Parts: sequence; structure tokens; C-alpha cells
Amino acid sequence: MTERRLTNRIRMLRFMADEMTQADLGAAIGVTRQTVAAIEQGKYSPTLETAFRIAEVFGKPLDEVFQWERES
Repeated sequence: MTERRLTNRIRMLRFMADEMTQADLGAAIGVTRQTVAAIEQGKYSPTLETAFRIAEVFGKPLDEVFQWERES
């Protein structure tokens, strides 16, 4: 079976949203800045609910924020 990993475009989306901070995003979705940082860096996978909340903040479908990619 091929290994996969969850990647995301949160940092780019924050930058495009008037350089929203991790703290601002955390406050908008009900998690800490540290949690946003860990998700953004791929060190922590968000719950499905949190993933949908992040996508909603940016007005994007879930698959434009998160991708399930094969590891190289």
C-alpha cells in the first residue's frame, strides 16, 4: 500500500486573506494558535469538523485547503 500524507494550503490562504495570523484563524475556528501552527506544518491532522471550519473561514471547498497526497 502506498503511503499518503495530509497536506494543506493554510499558510498561503492566510497570506491571501490580508495576512491573517495563526492566532486570528485559531480564534475563528475555536482552537489555539499552536494547534493552527501544528496543522499548517503537517505535524497534526485536524478533526473533520476543524478541517471544515478552516475551509469555511476561507470560503473554499475542503479539497482546495487539504489534499491527500502520495509520499515520494
